[in-house]
Amino acid sequence: MEDEELEFAEDLEAVLHLSPEVQLAIEQVFPSQDPLDRADFNAVEYINTLFPTEQSLANIDDVVNKIRLKIRRLDDNIRTVVRGQTNVGQDGRQALEEAQKAIQQLFGKIKDIKDKAEKSEQMVKEITRDIKQLDHAKRHLTTSITTLNHLHMLAGGVDSLEAMTRKRQYGEVANLLQGVVNVLEHFQKYMGIPQIRQLSERTGGPSIVLRDACLVANVLDPRIKQEIIKKFIRQHLSEYLVLFQENQDVAWLDKIDRRYAWIKRQLVDYEEKYGRMFPEEWCMTERIAVEFCHITRTELAKLMRTRAREIEVKLLLFAIQRTTNFEGLLAKRFSGCTLNDGPGKKLDTPLEPTNPFLEDEVGDDSVSEKDEDLDRPKKPKAPDNPFHGIVSKCFEPHLYVYIESQDKNLGELIDRFVADFRTQGPPKSSTDEGGAVLPSCADLFVYYKKCMVQCSQLSTGEPMIALTTIFQKYLREYAWKILSGNLPKTSSNSGGLTISSLLKEKEGSEVAKFTVDELCLICSILSTAEYCLATTQQLEEKLKEKVDKSLVDRINLTGEMDTFSTVISNSIQLLVQDLDSACDPALTAMSKMPWQSVEHVGDQSPYVTSVIMHIKQNVPVIRDNLASTRKYFTQFCIKFTNSFIPKFINHLFRCKPISMVGAEQLLLDTHSLKTVLLDLPSIGSQVVRKAPASYTKIVVKGMTRAEMILKVVMAPHEPPVVFVDNYIKLLADGNPETFQKILDMKGLKRSEQSSMIELFRQRLPAPPSGADGGPALSFNAPTPEQESSRIRKLEKLIKKRL
Repeated sequence: MEDEELEFAEDLEAVLHLSPEVQLAIEQVFPSQDPLDRADFNAVEYINTLFPTEQSLANIDDVVNKIRLKIRRLDDNIRTVVRGQTNVGQDGRQALEEAQKAIQQLFGKIKDIKDKAEKSEQMVKEITRDIKQLDHAKRHLTTSITTLNHLHMLAGGVDSLEAMTRKRQYGEVANLLQGVVNVLEHFQKYMGIPQIRQLSERTGGPSIVLRDACLVANVLDPRIKQEIIKKFIRQHLSEYLVLFQENQDVAWLDKIDRRYAWIKRQLVDYEEKYGRMFPEEWCMTERIAVEFCHITRTELAKLMRTRAREIEVKLLLFAIQRTTNFEGLLAKRFSGCTLNDGPGKKLDTPLEPTNPFLEDEVGDDSVSEKDEDLDRPKKPKAPDNPFHGIVSKCFEPHLYVYIESQDKNLGELIDRFVADFRTQGPPKSSTDEGGAVLPSCADLFVYYKKCMVQCSQLSTGEPMIALTTIFQKYLREYAWKILSGNLPKTSSNSGGLTISSLLKEKEGSEVAKFTVDELCLICSILSTAEYCLATTQQLEEKLKEKVDKSLVDRINLTGEMDTFSTVISNSIQLLVQDLDSACDPALTAMSKMPWQSVEHVGDQSPYVTSVIMHIKQNVPVIRDNLASTRKYFTQFCIKFTNSFIPKFINHLFRCKPISMVGAEQLLLDTHSLKTVLLDLPSIGSQVVRKAPASYTKIVVKGMTRAEMILKVVMAPHEPPVVFVDNYIKLLADGNPETFQKILDMKGLKRSEQSSMIELFRQRLPAPPSGADGGPALSFNAPTPEQESSRIRKLEKLIKKRL
């Protein structure tokens, strides 16, 4: 029995082996937690689960009974299902037969419905056929009635025209003729009918008579002609006043194109209907367009005053652009001959030439006969558009919206410049090219030019003055915030030495100096200020060209140009102060050296080497970065020399007492400094240029005085008369204080100085007659060539002694 059961189980497993997809579907349909229902059922594991220990085998009989009961129930279920399937085939065939019968019945009903629908459609066609005929009859009847009414109006109008023509009532003829012509347009497709054609020809009679009447009026009193023109134009534009009333949506600025589209259609319509009625020299088409412009300008001005709060910059510029385009179109179509004698109002002010594209055309303007006009800025040639401003003049009182917008935009632009400078930092140092101009200044003036050109196209009156005021405001802000605000700060405002710097000097340290990048930044700001200065001057000239002649005197950017000049001066002063302060420790060291104990003359002193080192560090950087502004580099050299030489002489007076050898050493150092200062403009440069004559004169004059001071110190003070005369001859200085400083340098006692000073006052030459000043000397100082020869002799003498 056991073998048979095992074989049966194996056969059952082979037969009931299901795929994973089928097994998954069964589990979803019949979920079960029974281990016997699992696909991976393992009998051994299941038995071990039932009998985990030997003691659990005691209830094996109960487990077997439960399993047999379960098997019996499954057998009963299987038997029931199998028996239930025996009648399925027979039931299916019976259901199929019933379905086929139902389909046949359905097809029969559908056919009956289709037949009934066809009959209904045929019936509806028969009913609607009569209705369509009635509709056509109604439409034709309506058209016939309308045509008969038009025909009645046409016939009556033609009869009235003929009667008015016989009575020479030409004013009434002109009024009625337009209506008759409008009615006649409805009969264009009926012109093949002889009666209609005859009425059309009869209409042409009054038109010819009216044209002839206009010819007669042309040679009569001009007031008659003006009355006819005024009446016709007023009637022709009456529809425009109704369509574009103030309360209409199409009247606002955003739909301004519709106004100009309307007049274009009207002008085309006039040319077709009345082009031959009025004499050509009356220029009726142009007069209609001009009167339209006057009415439009008045209506728009009234409308914008009422709705001023709704005007925005974009809307205003849109309306102005469309209006100026229309004015340009009028200039292409008409000559403008009716602007002065037309029936409409004249412009409030004469039209001024404002075309910015003519600003570069010079040489073609006629020469003014008045001499005073030669000093005024030249205005561009008068534009070819006589209609400029005929409508757009109404926008001028509202251009403050545009000006306020530019004020806001420029404020944001300046703030962006400040933020960019803080983010990107100063420009990099430049050695091969001149100091870089800040790119923000070019952006500013490009925006200025754009605003100026745009505003000049809108108006050349007060808005240009308001825009100029805005320009001035932000030129000053640029100078303050971008240029002056970014100049490096010095450690000492006075430019002199502080106690801490003197203490550092004693320890061998140097005072704080600008870095190379800071020097480059100062030069860049200086170059930018020069660019702004020159461009501001050009901006002023362009503004004077764009504005009305009567407002030229109100364009003045002198204050802004002075502001940029101040920035330039401050930048140069910073460069001078930095180099001057760097040389101060060396001069202080010179004044503190024991010159009385110098035993022999050697090479140049260490303080001279220090001064030359600072000059060689700063000057080449400044010169390279100011290569594009040579005149300001020359100013830097002159200002530094004017600051350094007097300071050097003051420190020279502090060197006391001085021995003969010490004076000779100082004289040699002075000559070395003089040589360096003469070469200052080209020091450290591969290209040697001759220094400007003005600069050389300052150096020679200042350093020669220092050399003369040392020569007087070297001269013996015995006999006193010879010493005093030699001093007066060499220094030509009548100030007793200077003479006393010389005596201090020589180490004379106060008792000896008193007699010497008294003798000095006695030996001074008398001032010229009539002179109001104090002691003055007119001795001729030695020439630079003579002083150079003397210095060379002194150098040779020193070398021989060494």
